[in-house]
Amino acid sequence: MHPLADLDHAATTRLRPQVAEAMAPFGSVRYGNPSGSHRLARDAVRAVDDARERLAQVIGCEPGDVVFTSGGTEADNQAVTGGMPPRPGVPVCSAVEHHAVLDVVEALDGRTVAVDASGRVDLEALASLLDELGDRVSIVSVMLANNEVGTINDLSAVAAVIAAHEPEVPRVPLHTDAVQAAAWLDLRTTTEDAQMISLSAHKLGGPKGIGALVVRRPTTVRPLILGGGQERERRSGTLNVAGIVGFAAAMELADAEREATTLRVAALRDRLAAGLVSAVPGLVLTVGGGHPGVPSSGATATLPGACHVCVDGADSEALLFLLESDGVMASAGSSCASGAQEASHVLTAMGVPPHTARGALRLSLGRDSTSADVDLALRVVPSAVERVRAFS
Repeated sequence: MHPLADLDHAATTRLRPQVAEAMAPFGSVRYGNPSGSHRLARDAVRAVDDARERLAQVIGCEPGDVVFTSGGTEADNQAVTGGMPPRPGVPVCSAVEHHAVLDVVEALDGRTVAVDASGRVDLEALASLLDELGDRVSIVSVMLANNEVGTINDLSAVAAVIAAHEPEVPRVPLHTDAVQAAAWLDLRTTTEDAQMISLSAHKLGGPKGIGALVVRRPTTVRPLILGGGQERERRSGTLNVAGIVGFAAAMELADAEREATTLRVAALRDRLAAGLVSAVPGLVLTVGGGHPGVPSSGATATLPGACHVCVDGADSEALLFLLESDGVMASAGSSCASGAQEASHVLTAMGVPPHTARGALRLSLGRDSTSADVDLALRVVPSAVERVRAFS
């Protein structure tokens, strides 16, 4: 069989066997609806409560703060819309947010904040915008780690800007999309200054279709979905018991293995990045790579599995087609925007020139990544770039 290297872990991850095993009884033997009142229902309630407590331990919040959702997109949407106070408000987010945040902010006539050449939120620009808007700000949303280029934001610094803007309690809530970061960063310390946190299970070895919005008290959130009053009136709908159990199992595994996995995967990523820069003329690292016309930002903290590059003179879609034919699975950016021909909004906000962004390539590693994956990519990518350039 042709060798295969999955270098698109930022899009999704394989369901871990331990997670599947934990979930299995809740689709057959323990199939109760937790909204009921009989024995099967009570068993489901106990499973959900146990999972909620385990998740809270990993996140660093109270169990009652965890609101289960269908995934990160719903959590982001509810944070931005449901987190608004009764007064008319203007939501604010960084210019490189996932579309699940950005599109909602734009739909609500909100405002975006500039980022630097590495994709980090510009704190001075944020302070200036908050001063301009005054008491009309409803929420500030800044992602913990970018889903395309992997840049990590310092949320404590963002929270300090918000506190300086509105020193009196209650302050404008800070929401963070931690979907991409949860597999790699200790949420207890990196998100302790956020009032709301969005998470998704399938990015860290859990099932698709389950996520959570953490709402730390005294912050409140209005529901997007009405009907049954589940999740303390914050999210109606029958709870996905199997998914919730799998979510907790995946989070615990990722938390327990984080240090060892991070060291191993970061070493693979560094070898991949250095090898590509050396082997492919005109290929630059997107973060700190020194694009023509864009000042290098120097050392910038990125997720250990993130290797985002731009290839001069190569079209992303053509390059991805050739890479797939040679066994390397990758993407041009967010999987939610696959097939889009225009430059990524993330790269545009970072100041990457359009002709450079046209050759964007996101190679993302994960827990399952191996040296063989990197070896295959280093063999395949240079030849694929050469062929694409020849056709161009």
